[in-house]
Amino acid sequence: MANLLKDRRAGVLLHPTSLPGPGGQGDLGPDAFRFVDFLRDCGFSVWQTLPLGPTHSDRSPYQTLSVHAGNPELISRTDLVNRGWLDAAVQQDAAWLQHAYQGFLARADTGEQQAWRDFRSGHAAWLDDYALFQAIRQSHSGNSWLDWPARLRNRHKTGLDRFRNSNRDAIEQVCFEQFVFFTQWHELREHAHRQGVSLFGDIPIYVAHDSADVWSNRSLFSADRDGHLDVVAGVPPDFFSESGQRWGNPLYRWDRVAAAGFDWWIQRFRTQLELFDLVRLDHFRGFEKYWEIPADEETAVNGHWVDGPGAALFEKLIEVFGELPLVVEDLGTITPEVEALRQHFNFPGMKILQFAFDGNPENPYLPHNHEPISVVYTGTHDNDTTLGWYASLDDHAKQAVLDYLGDSTDPMPWPVIRAAFDSVSCLAMVPLQDILALDSAQRMNTPGTSQGNWQWQFAWDEVPAGLSGELHGLLSRYGRIVD
Repeated sequence: MANLLKDRRAGVLLHPTSLPGPGGQGDLGPDAFRFVDFLRDCGFSVWQTLPLGPTHSDRSPYQTLSVHAGNPELISRTDLVNRGWLDAAVQQDAAWLQHAYQGFLARADTGEQQAWRDFRSGHAAWLDDYALFQAIRQSHSGNSWLDWPARLRNRHKTGLDRFRNSNRDAIEQVCFEQFVFFTQWHELREHAHRQGVSLFGDIPIYVAHDSADVWSNRSLFSADRDGHLDVVAGVPPDFFSESGQRWGNPLYRWDRVAAAGFDWWIQRFRTQLELFDLVRLDHFRGFEKYWEIPADEETAVNGHWVDGPGAALFEKLIEVFGELPLVVEDLGTITPEVEALRQHFNFPGMKILQFAFDGNPENPYLPHNHEPISVVYTGTHDNDTTLGWYASLDDHAKQAVLDYLGDSTDPMPWPVIRAAFDSVSCLAMVPLQDILALDSAQRMNTPGTSQGNWQWQFAWDEVPAGLSGELHGLLSRYGRIVD
């Protein structure tokens, strides 16, 4: 277990896009630093985000254009102005990042220029392909690489060389944006560490079909020579869905990934461990066995289970990185084999309080069934807010929740938040929506829908006066303040 989880801690789940900010989303500027200070004042020592990659038009951080790159939309214009790379008069221009790059070339000092060169060389393993991918994509109106001319889609050397020679400025622009993102993130992380706050990230198991990862590593995925998929990812029918869930992501050719020494996964972890102190590994169940669905099937019904890499992947990662600061998403129907894999490596799993109150005293999400090596959540980004969840229950279910949690004069969601803090789980995480007692209209994502997700932002005037002091007192009472 990672050293970060040796003490009882608590944290807040908030994606940076949900910070206050212009244009409908937050960024890595002053409000991000202010949020770190707010966490410190409350006594929280962990800030959990969703994946930080560049998104498609639906804004989902779980379907990104790269598993390594940062989202340029999170870059702070204020910071670029302060560095002298961006003229304040053009910071609202649609081409503000291009202006910033030209400003950097003209005004960067020797140290900044050296940092740029170091970044380019240190991240070349993924950055070169990503920058080329993005430049080609932009030159083809943002279309998927599956629709590019064959010479580019299938990475013919002469076609790629010709494109590089004709589009060097566009490629360099993409590299610069990544340099800025990583620079700003590292400065935010350093500030967080000075305030005693650790950063907690998220690694989805699968990648988007339309991504630099599949385009540049096609042999490692379930794609033919033209990039079309023969099998896709999902989960089988269950209590929640008679047809299962057909996610449609490419599956890994685990035999080829293993034959290459798991290098692709090593590089993926290396990038995330550069950004975060702790990471959540999504859909841990799929590393033991995963559901494989023929690509021509419209639902997940006619899939079948296939063995995943199992312990071999994690043994290799531990060989390279040592103890992994990893939390695994072990929700849903978990088999004894999956649980044995988690326990073998002592990875903390997740306990979601909104899943606890089904009347079964053996429900693993009930606090009396928690274990110290776990992370308890009131809810996650995929759940309704706790206030919204409680409001959706019928009177009998509401009473069952109250009977378990005990009489309280506090309004929802505070009894559930207190239960999370009181749990024996080593880490308690609460979405900011719950801290602010917000309703269903403020939820982050509704699984199975494609409209209206990933857009929630908070405003500082929603934070009640005195809230940080009240939270500090609660966290102290439950032993979750880390000196």
